[in-house]
Amino acid sequence: MRLIKILGITAMAITATSCVSKKQFDALNLNYQQCINDAAERQRQIQDLNSKNSGLQSQNDLLMGQNNALKSSLDACLSNSGKSSTNIDKLVGEINASNKYIKQLISTNSKNDSLNLALSNKLKRSLDNVADQDVDVKVLKGVVMISLSDKMLYQTGKFEVLPAAQEVLGKVAKVINDYDTYSVLIEGNTDNATLNSTSVPRDNWDLSALRGTAVAKVLQTQFGVNPSRITAGGRSEYNPKTTNASVSGRAENRRTEIIIMPKLDEFMKLMDIAPKK
Repeated sequence: MRLIKILGITAMAITATSCVSKKQFDALNLNYQQCINDAAERQRQIQDLNSKNSGLQSQNDLLMGQNNALKSSLDACLSNSGKSSTNIDKLVGEINASNKYIKQLISTNSKNDSLNLALSNKLKRSLDNVADQDVDVKVLKGVVMISLSDKMLYQTGKFEVLPAAQEVLGKVAKVINDYDTYSVLIEGNTDNATLNSTSVPRDNWDLSALRGTAVAKVLQTQFGVNPSRITAGGRSEYNPKTTNASVSGRAENRRTEIIIMPKLDEFMKLMDIAPKK
């Protein structure tokens, strides 16, 4: 509410241009734009925190249910005097193991949420000035998925990366290089329009794979991404995001996806995997 009042006062000040000098007007206008930018950033942070809180609440409910079930089993075992104390010892051991896992899970989820928030905010700030219809960024369980439209990256039916795409790929590369222990998977995708040619690319398999490797080479040669971290390939028309029955659907399916994720052992730690019994 305080921020809204500040914006209102700033806006009123700007409208009174006839009463202030050009220098004062420029200063007020700059302050007004900064307030708008700050408000947008605060709204984004609120949305991220709301999402984080919802996930933690669900996890807490699950863990509470598991703990209550174990306590009920223990009470039932204690009330049965005919049972051997061996079962009680076994159940106590299971409860201790469960409590240890709960602590580990909470720690893992906290790390997961921190990684999600840091990666999401960093990418969104980097790509804020890119058209939304050309770039889609999602973060889930420490994995960043960036979907880039083909019209931004290539000419129709071609796989060479356009010079205009260098700026966006440079921003993506900056995040990749900042998280230098993460792996990078690059996938080319096409629609189901038939591509028959005697020269390369001969079909959609060729086109998608060549597009994936073309982006990989740009990240390596132009922006210094370590090639040992990159896996590149194509999925042809067989991984559509939506229907190919419409023009807009086919356009959405023609894309190159860059997936930034932890190394396999670290990724498994971020997943909600129960310990072996």
